[in-house]
Parts: sequence; structure tokens; C-alpha cells
Amino acid sequence: MARLSTHVLDTSIGRPAAGVGLRLVRLEGGIESEVARARTNSDGRTDQPLLAGDSYRPGTYVLYFDVRDYFARRDPPAASPFLDVVPIRFTMAEPDGHYHVPLVVTPWSYSTYRGS
Repeated sequence: MARLSTHVLDTSIGRPAAGVGLRLVRLEGGIESEVARARTNSDGRTDQPLLAGDSYRPGTYVLYFDVRDYFARRDPPAASPFLDVVPIRFTMAEPDGHYHVPLVVTPWSYSTYRGS
């Protein structure tokens, strides 16, 4: 089944990032339309795929991760985090694809890749 999922890992403490707020928007003609909003669970994942079944459509999307709030609430809190909201813009071209967009983050840096 076609779907989009995500996972957030905090490599500064070597654990999944629980409680990260995120939102997914679809870009069409330069206009953003919000299609999903979620918060990561104790495993750093959302409880459900962000898109699946009828809600899944190929196109260009942006995932916005609210990492400043996460780092401020983390135990122990991160001192003076540099990052605020991390945007990841990507395109899903496969009509029946499984796209997994992980965020690997510290208070000062991040990376991503197309996971499985």
C-alpha cells in the first residue's frame, strides 16, 4: 500500500525524539495546503502514516518539524538550541510507493534521507 511515514532520532542523546510536533503540507502552484499534523510517539514515530490509501497522492511536499520546542522540553533540556523549525521538501513520484522521511537531529544540526 502506498504511504508516507517519518521517524525522528535525537543523536545528541542516542534516542528517538518523542513529542516532536510536525505538519505536512502539499505544494501546488507555489501554494501550501496542510494535509496532516502529528506528534511523534515514544519511538520517535507517528502513530499512523502521514499519508496512506486514498490520502496518498504523488507530488511535492514539505514536512515541518518543530524541534526547538522538543529540545526545550527534553530531559535534560538542550542548552541554547540553534534549530527552530526544520523543513524537509521532497517529491513523491511513485503512485504506489512507500516513502519514509526520517529526521536525524541534534540541537545544532540535522540530516535526512529516503528510508525504507
